[in-house]
Amino acid sequence: MSGALGVDALELLAQSWQVSLRADRKSPATLKSYGDGVRHYLTWCGEQDAEPLGRSSLRGFVSDLLDGGAAPATARSRQLAVRRFTAWLTEEGEIPVDPFLGVKAPKLDQHVIEPLTDDELRRLLKACTPPAGSDRPQQMRYRRDEAILRLMLEAGLRAGEVVAIGVADVNLTEGTAVVRRGKGGKGRVVPFGPQTAKAIDRYLRLRAHHRLAQRPDLWLGDRGKGFTYDALHKTLKDRADAAGIEGFHPHKMRHTAAHRWLAAGGSESGLMAVAGWTRPDMLMRYTKAQASARAAEEARKLNLGDL
Repeated sequence: MSGALGVDALELLAQSWQVSLRADRKSPATLKSYGDGVRHYLTWCGEQDAEPLGRSSLRGFVSDLLDGGAAPATARSRQLAVRRFTAWLTEEGEIPVDPFLGVKAPKLDQHVIEPLTDDELRRLLKACTPPAGSDRPQQMRYRRDEAILRLMLEAGLRAGEVVAIGVADVNLTEGTAVVRRGKGGKGRVVPFGPQTAKAIDRYLRLRAHHRLAQRPDLWLGDRGKGFTYDALHKTLKDRADAAGIEGFHPHKMRHTAAHRWLAAGGSESGLMAVAGWTRPDMLMRYTKAQASARAAEEARKLNLGDL
């Protein structure tokens, strides 16, 4: 039955699954997450000489991840990738029955992610100032990173959404950027202010001299390369290190943007529209870290004890 498929055969089928996912227009972030999850699982099965489509193997894989110090979210993500893979195998007739149908995801503890402080944000942006005497390619990299950070901070974009933006998607006069394919394939228009527009304009003037300037992608990489999802993570991590910010991850910018929106008096419905959320629980997940502080500030302004 399903056990007849070994690791080698499943690795080949995983490549076909990726083709199918791209045809379904899954985002680069989803492709990477699913691909990494299945690859790690099949590697583990090979090392353990475990049956790759057995429930005990999946449980053992998840247990080893957690015992090895992996975050629950990582274990959950990789298990989900494997379950999506076997569901596809069943739909395609490669296996008669999905062996992981009904398998529950590992319990996920909700970690509270603190937003970046104003001081940390200022240091992060300062780390994007080109050094005196830097040449044009160096200046472009610094200006690009500042523009990316300001756009993420103001519009609360996901990393994959930032990477996918094209030159034609940005309107500096109106202060808008088009996200053509957000999570779930949904598009939206996000606003940004004059400082972000200024940062993008500075970058675009330098970008015009890049050898790939005619490409439709907004962001261009170093030495004649494009700008990928992994490149975004690496370059922003480098800027955070230079700013002395520990524990930085690009996704923290989204939490920070959400907190700053509400702290400034923005509405929850407006934030959901800009961030691309359709469920209120997602808003709570991203903004609960500073919910008490925002409530306290609001209470001081209301001054309900003044009778």
